[in-house]
Amino acid sequence: MTNDELRSVAVTKTVDARGTACPGPLLEAKKAMGTIKSGEILEVLSADEGSKRDIPLWAKKKEIDYLGTIDEAGYFRIFIRK
Repeated sequence: MTNDELRSVAVTKTVDARGTACPGPLLEAKKAMGTIKSGEILEVLSADEGSKRDIPLWAKKKEIDYLGTIDEAGYFRIFIRK
């Protein structure tokens, strides 16, 4: 998805993991994924550079749709669909 498409997507839940370092954002994403339904979208906010790699890899392994990442000032917005 393009950044414009990601900015307009209907997010079901947002997890703010900006205060945690690896593996915190990934663990928060895993935990939150268990609280949403199939087809719903999770947004993970993270300032940890490794999250841009780790979360998409985990999503692929679990057959979860990685939609994309938006770089913001000082953090990342990572979108995945259950």
